[in-house]
Amino acid sequence: MQRRTDGGTITVPVPLHRAVRIGTLQSIIRQFAIARERFLV
Repeated sequence: MQRRTDGGTITVPVPLHRAVRIGTLQSIIRQFAIARERFLV
């Protein structure tokens, strides 16, 4: 995944398997500046 910002482009690798470790998910959320609430069910 990529996100373009005024400061450049942020690239986050996404694993090709269904389960994602919590640390990996937290890193993706932090780098993309996505609200954690969007992932809560």
